[in-house]
Amino acid sequence: MLSETKLNALKEISGDFSRDEAVWASGFLAGLAGFSNAVQPTFSEENQAEIISPKKITLAYGTETGNSKKLAVELAGTIKKKGVQVKLADLSQYKPKDLAKEDLFFVIISTQGEGEPPLLAKKFYDHLHENDLNLNHLKFGILALGDSSYPLFCKTGEDVDFRFEILGAQRIIPLKKCDIDYEQEAHNWAEHILDVVGKKAESSQKSTSVPKISTGRKHYRGKVSTIINLNDIDSEKQTFHIEIETEEPLIYNPGDALGVIAFNSKSEVDEIISLTGIDPQKQIKTAKITASAEELLYKHLNISYLLKTTVAQYAQITGHSIPDVRLSLLDLLRIYPVNNAGEFVEVIAALTGQSPRLYSISSSLQAHGDTEIHITVAKSEFFINDKKQNGLCSGFLAEFKEEQELEFYIQEAKHFRLPKPEKDIIMIGPGTGIAPFRSFLYERDALGAEGRNWLFFGDRTFVSDFLYQAELQDFLKTGALTHLDLAFSRDTTEKIYVQHRLEQKAQEVYHWLEGGASLYVCGAREPMSKDVEKTILNIIQEKGKRSPEDAQIYLEELELSGRYVKDVY
Repeated sequence: MLSETKLNALKEISGDFSRDEAVWASGFLAGLAGFSNAVQPTFSEENQAEIISPKKITLAYGTETGNSKKLAVELAGTIKKKGVQVKLADLSQYKPKDLAKEDLFFVIISTQGEGEPPLLAKKFYDHLHENDLNLNHLKFGILALGDSSYPLFCKTGEDVDFRFEILGAQRIIPLKKCDIDYEQEAHNWAEHILDVVGKKAESSQKSTSVPKISTGRKHYRGKVSTIINLNDIDSEKQTFHIEIETEEPLIYNPGDALGVIAFNSKSEVDEIISLTGIDPQKQIKTAKITASAEELLYKHLNISYLLKTTVAQYAQITGHSIPDVRLSLLDLLRIYPVNNAGEFVEVIAALTGQSPRLYSISSSLQAHGDTEIHITVAKSEFFINDKKQNGLCSGFLAEFKEEQELEFYIQEAKHFRLPKPEKDIIMIGPGTGIAPFRSFLYERDALGAEGRNWLFFGDRTFVSDFLYQAELQDFLKTGALTHLDLAFSRDTTEKIYVQHRLEQKAQEVYHWLEGGASLYVCGAREPMSKDVEKTILNIIQEKGKRSPEDAQIYLEELELSGRYVKDVY
């Protein structure tokens, strides 16, 4: 028995205990007494889950197309249902100094282009790599999203994973690299998170499975109803306006993209089969699909402009000494032939998959209905060893005829979205960069949006390259387009580009930004988007009377708030 003094002390300490704290304390005191056979309080599994204080985790995402964000949101919801506290963080807005406050930090991040981080996560990525942080306290796990048809598959995820380790953080979940079909891998990764935070088991009344994550990559079939070359006959370019009609209702938003997987040239495939002597119906297993040699070469594999790594594999298989170059498969076979059909089977297995190409949608559901979708496609031409080549997908689409069928999907671009209808927007889109802004204008016009719309468009010549000229002039007449500033570089002695038009309207551009306008840039990354950004910084600095550093902060704040958005390629 306790003395009265000790009993009073115990009552004073335990007076504010909750039921669960009292239960825990009784077990603790029994343990101190060493009663291994003492009667212990019994708990249901549900009570045990309540008694074990769940770890608080941070789930951060870095995204460009929106997949990482969508995945993070859904996984966060699933994990919360298991009783674990989750803080969701967008790496575009996450302050790296806050890593010092984290305990369990999980990241979902995609890789863009040639192994680059998502545009909106680059600031975090750079800070992580450029600063000597002390992350000894941090436990982490990385889920990397990528496309295995690219040589630097999931490189951004690998970089972040490796950098965390170098900085002293403890990897408690192995790096998980996911291809474009990532649902099951994400499922497993989410379960692993639950394991490490002590929540693997659930109440017997609840399901233990994590819901399957949907990528939203629904495929549609449609017929090309219209295909028009928007350039004049004298132009050096070909830019096609393509309209596709579907029987099934479409779901998309202005700013989204249409994804297409192009087929290779049938005549080129036939020549490859003839040169190698392979049976076109021979079934061959690749990393993603098993199909006939003919079908693989025609529909599924990249044969048009092989990566240097693929050329190196070809050299290893065939025994040829081949320079460090990029060639088509047909050119390789002509110059460095395979020895037999069996050897060519090995070559096919080494080829990368055909990558989808994305084109900004230039129509609006509100204006054009839900069974019609438009894209704007510039036919790409380039030279390899002085031989003129067409871009695979742009050439593929340019050859379509009306009534031909096309399979496609919608790629969400959640970062590239219109603001509220009453907000003003400034759009900078030379060349095919005009595509999403055509969608924006039709959408806002159809909805009667009150916000003003200002477009900067440019190309080579007014007569031959003024894309959607009649439509834009109509938008001006009706007031749907408030301002239209044009820059045709070949029409003047000194080349004029969109950034020069921005400079000429610097005061009004700055006034719009100060009034809350959102700024959008779409088109070529190099050099257009960088030249435009330099000009915008100069405008902010000069018209806002700010230092270069303050101008940079101003622009970064616009970006973090979603008012400065880029879709560049």
